[in-house]
Amino acid sequence: MTIEKSSPCKVNLLLNILGRRADGFHDLETIFHPVGLCDTLSVERVGGGLALSCSDPRLPTDARNLVFRSAEAFREAAGVTDGVRIHLEKRIPLAAGLGGGSGNAAVTLLALNALFDAPLSVLRLHELAARLGSDVPFFLQDQPALATGRGECLQPVAAFAALRGKAFLLIHPGFGISTAWAYQQLARFPEALRGQPGRAEKLMHLLQNADARTAGGAFYNALEAPALDKYPVLALYQEFLRERGAAAALMSGSGSTTFAVVDSTAQGEDLAQQFKARFGATCWTAVAPI
Repeated sequence: MTIEKSSPCKVNLLLNILGRRADGFHDLETIFHPVGLCDTLSVERVGGGLALSCSDPRLPTDARNLVFRSAEAFREAAGVTDGVRIHLEKRIPLAAGLGGGSGNAAVTLLALNALFDAPLSVLRLHELAARLGSDVPFFLQDQPALATGRGECLQPVAAFAALRGKAFLLIHPGFGISTAWAYQQLARFPEALRGQPGRAEKLMHLLQNADARTAGGAFYNALEAPALDKYPVLALYQEFLRERGAAAALMSGSGSTTFAVVDSTAQGEDLAQQFKARFGATCWTAVAPI
């Protein structure tokens, strides 16, 4: 039997870093929003071993891949001795700040739990996900969520009224930004490293009680400080998108993807064409309804 699951990505409507922890991680508050742009994972039982294949040759298919490590963690926790074969069809760009790899890891856990008749509880899956990466637990569910701690403490929230009927325009510039580099550089930007708590609560209130443009004014990403300093073209992208009607424009996660909130998929497609006419057709773009 083969199980196939879609593996979506995310954007961060807010990423507020509150300081560095003794364990080397950072305390933060972030608002994740799912995006319906998906990779596809297929899992099946085989005689023995663990095999991973991927449509993108740039990705390793051994223990350097988060999907492989996720499958290993599941098999160990569930006491599974049967073999597993996994194929990953990639559509989400790499090193993009969209959580593609984290989503792949979470969906691997969900797919294998379904394949082997649910040997692990929801709580146990969350524990495994949190060990694999700070963003991974978010992808075990499909709602927007407030995340705190290092990002693994999740509070799913209802769909945001301000974004109802809107769409996301995603733009990847063709280069990635290392998450580790972005966090290391925060020491040069004290205000970004030690943000004021409460931004998330304020933004969630606006998302439920104000319009998209008002709420969009409170979107914030502390990691833009080092990223836009090194790659000022990303700031030009945001300015271009806002000037042409986007309710908000922000870098997602550690970058390098810029996302904009637009009124409709039609507006998003039109804005993508305007963007390519201005900045060239080499950038990857996608539009997804919210």
